Amino acid sequence: MKLLFDQNLSFKLCRQLADIFPNSNQIRSLGMEEADDRLI
Repeated sequence: MKLLFDQNLSFKLCRQLADIFPNSNQIRSLGMEEADDRLI
């Protein structure tokens, strides 16, 4: 399972959980911080 973290959470959280949830990302790193809800 991969997770999508809110932009308000630290990007360090993705790194700390990478071994448990690989390919998880933060909204900001994907450029989705202003995306329409339907896109997400």
